[in-house]
Amino acid sequence: MRKFGQLLTLLLFSLMATLLQAAEEIRNVRAWLAPDNTRLVFDLSGPVDHKLFTLSNPDRVVIDIEQVNLTASLDKLGLENSPVGAIRHSERGDGLRIVLDLQEKVRPKSFDLKPNEQYGHRLVVDLEMREQAVVTKTVVPVPGEGGKRDIVVMIDAGHGGEDPGAIGPGGVREKDVVLAIAKKLKAMIDARKGYRAVLTRTGDYYISLRGRTGKARKSNADLFVSIHADAFKDPRARGASVWVLSGRGASSEMGRWLAKRENSADLIGGVGSLSLDDKDDVLASVLLDMSMNASRKDSHQVASRIHANMDRFARMHKKHVEQAGFVVLKSPDIPSILVETGFISNPGEASKLRTASYQKQMAEAIYRGIVDHFWEKPPAATYIAWQKQSGNNLAASERLYKVVSGDTLSLIAQRNGVSLQQLRSANKLNGDSIRVGQVLRIPAG
Repeated sequence: MRKFGQLLTLLLFSLMATLLQAAEEIRNVRAWLAPDNTRLVFDLSGPVDHKLFTLSNPDRVVIDIEQVNLTASLDKLGLENSPVGAIRHSERGDGLRIVLDLQEKVRPKSFDLKPNEQYGHRLVVDLEMREQAVVTKTVVPVPGEGGKRDIVVMIDAGHGGEDPGAIGPGGVREKDVVLAIAKKLKAMIDARKGYRAVLTRTGDYYISLRGRTGKARKSNADLFVSIHADAFKDPRARGASVWVLSGRGASSEMGRWLAKRENSADLIGGVGSLSLDDKDDVLASVLLDMSMNASRKDSHQVASRIHANMDRFARMHKKHVEQAGFVVLKSPDIPSILVETGFISNPGEASKLRTASYQKQMAEAIYRGIVDHFWEKPPAATYIAWQKQSGNNLAASERLYKVVSGDTLSLIAQRNGVSLQQLRSANKLNGDSIRVGQVLRIPAG
């Protein structure tokens, strides 16, 4: 009996040891490629411990993962246009070693992500291209007449890649909706002489919040527009909104910039003409305060125009522009706004947001607000400022529209916030007859 008890105890200890050493699984591997970053995501059955380090001659990134089995394939990850030339693995004790053979130098980092509503445990490896890490200013092109530059609008489609944003009924994802709206807005802005739009992301990949504002500064942007789709646990919540930086958010950001100015290459002054690193505390504080106050004033003005445009066709969450401390609104030198296009968690608004026609309406509302604002307050040395000063009285929002199947003159007028009579007058029409393919002039609303 005593021997049986000892044997049973031994078996129990052995079973416990086996359970404690049970390996997790790498069940899937995904790659997200951005212009300046490559992200590898390892989907896991549970949490793991790992270590990342680099080797040279040749350059490699090594990821050692403890107590894990690889049940996923590392082939066909779509890494052809990435810094990774090859990816290989080998068993190492009770764990796994994954080696990334590099084609160019990178700055690697790794971190764990806990489960969310879409994914389980994940190990993320980011490879930042070193060439992109050096901040250089982009030369802004000039459009010709007057030798003046374009007004640059940075359009930020929220979320992306591993971060889907909010997910609405039927699986509609915020990251997809806002990228579609951003691309439509870019097309409208680029089609207007004297303007140029830049997207923070052109595809399905993630960019950090500070990385988004950094891209705006690098492009010498005159305006930063971040596009999102809200969500709430109660599906009845609805309404679009437009946001600017709050006073409290501005104060905290000013403190952050003052604290880092001595070892920072960040510049202020509209187009990066003024540095803080050689200024004393008082002068630096005054300069930042002036810059942020001017930026917040312009932000509120353009936000108010966009809010009014959206109010013509969408239910608005509030009757006025709202304020918060969103990180993407905290550029001291760039007017910045955040547009929540609606509650994607609301079935009715999600249904609208996933349609190309409603996305276009949203893009047009933002577009009209932008061009109206800059016609009234064009930045110095821009083509729009030169055009206005030279006596060209072309209305700020006047643009061209090509008639498509299903359009009526009254519907086009309603969508663009103008009266039927204004539309007839601008196009010298005696009646309401239009044809598919006809190009109409849309006057200022």
